[in-house]
Amino acid sequence: MPRFVVEADGGSRGNPGPAGYGAVVLDPATGETLAERAEFIGVATNNVAEYKGLIAGLTAARELDPDARVEVRMDSKLVVEQMSGRWKIKHPDMKPLAAQAATILPPAHVTYQWIPREQNKHADRLANEAMDAGRLGRQWEPSASTAALDTSAARALAAPPPAGPPGDAAAGAAAVRAALASASGTQAPAPAVQPVAATLPAEAGPGGPGRIPSPAPGTGQAPLATPGWGPDMGAPATFVLLRHGETALTPQKRFSGSGGSDPELSPAGRRQAAAVAEALAARGTVQTVISSPLRRCRETAQAVADRLGLGVTVEQGLREVDFGAWEGLTFAEVQERFPDDLQAWLDSPKAAPTGGGESFAAATRRISATRDRLLAAHAGRTVLLVTHVTPVKIMVRLALGAPPESLFRMELSAASLSAVAYYADGNASVRLLNDTSHLR
Repeated sequence: MPRFVVEADGGSRGNPGPAGYGAVVLDPATGETLAERAEFIGVATNNVAEYKGLIAGLTAARELDPDARVEVRMDSKLVVEQMSGRWKIKHPDMKPLAAQAATILPPAHVTYQWIPREQNKHADRLANEAMDAGRLGRQWEPSASTAALDTSAARALAAPPPAGPPGDAAAGAAAVRAALASASGTQAPAPAVQPVAATLPAEAGPGGPGRIPSPAPGTGQAPLATPGWGPDMGAPATFVLLRHGETALTPQKRFSGSGGSDPELSPAGRRQAAAVAEALAARGTVQTVISSPLRRCRETAQAVADRLGLGVTVEQGLREVDFGAWEGLTFAEVQERFPDDLQAWLDSPKAAPTGGGESFAAATRRISATRDRLLAAHAGRTVLLVTHVTPVKIMVRLALGAPPESLFRMELSAASLSAVAYYADGNASVRLLNDTSHLR
């Protein structure tokens, strides 16, 4: 079932006075802006404008998908508490607006959260743009909006920060149990927590140094409850992310996606695949091998699977993006032939390569759905995903909660290993990035 985030705001210059609202619908996986709404509504109060912003945001979400689950985020405590049913609605102007908002989507599909004003800048700017337009006798026009300048703040909110333990849940929970047992005067086995190492972790291996809750003041003992720590959720699902070995295009740094010639591994690439197969066999943690459908990945995956005695499952969702007319070209060649399209692609994850390629935003939706499907099928297991630069970077970016521009700030070598652990409470931990020690 699709999920959206709606952020809404309203304002009045005079309260009552000239008023307007703004609302934005976000994709919670990518932070992408899916819809914007704003309107000058004449003379009204702040609260009326805020409710009208809420109505506009929920309506926009329903237009995108009437079955969606929606989280509403507003800096109006009044609207959030009233719509959540915790405060009574007494003002006669508010009652019909609240009733209208409640009927746009099924109440069970909508939740409400208060956020500080500085975290609601996108919707706030839309509301102010609407009021500015009204002052000039016009209505707000999407083409004139600059509210998208604040989408980076909205994007940070679209992916809430992890609430669970950092690093490895199993090892961390064992450390907590030991600390609690010590606090209660009983003995517990010491947790097997090891220092960080630049190697691929086992299924329930350490994601970092063992962490024990800080002592309670004046006692020298661990507190009985520490925010952020929860029960032992068992072994996480660990995705070992292997970029395929080199092809003839790799050392030339040419765009090579899913819309090109589908090259095979070069002799160097085959040697890399054999090396990573030996390394993974020595570590002995991989239980399943899944590959992109493209030839270079299938050949890399088969080399590993043969060494491990496993089969290979092909997953279409792990393919590289389609680079359109840029396939087979170097960055310099694209810059020379398609400078405007290249700059747009660098500036926005929604921009696609020339000729109908796939944008990073579209790829993120595809890869997120693939990740979730594979997690559901492989809970608690270590799975090798043999894929490409973009899918690996997107999975790492999403695990870190980093913005889309971080895709351009990661190095990912051919036949490199990265790893992300996913826990039962929805948290993720990046354990490894661009490890090429097996190639040296």
